Amino acid sequence: MGIHSSITRTHDLNLAAALITSGFKTTSMDRDRRGRFYFVFNQTDKLTVAVNKYWSDELIVDARIFAENIKMLKGRIYAED
Repeated sequence: MGIHSSITRTHDLNLAAALITSGFKTTSMDRDRRGRFYFVFNQTDKLTVAVNKYWSDELIVDARIFAENIKMLKGRIYAED
């Protein structure tokens, strides 16, 4: 994950799905020149807290909605091919 000015980019599908399940919206999705897909979020203090909770196994999300969001993100990735 990288922070660029006021955005956060991640190629971690599970992190992106967890953030979306937590109510954050992607601002865009793009590929780098090697084909790696990135999910882009607006950087906020709340996003930073959620990311830190995710990595420390403290972020709690609804499992069913999380699974649905993984499917949705995969669909968006493959639609971009």
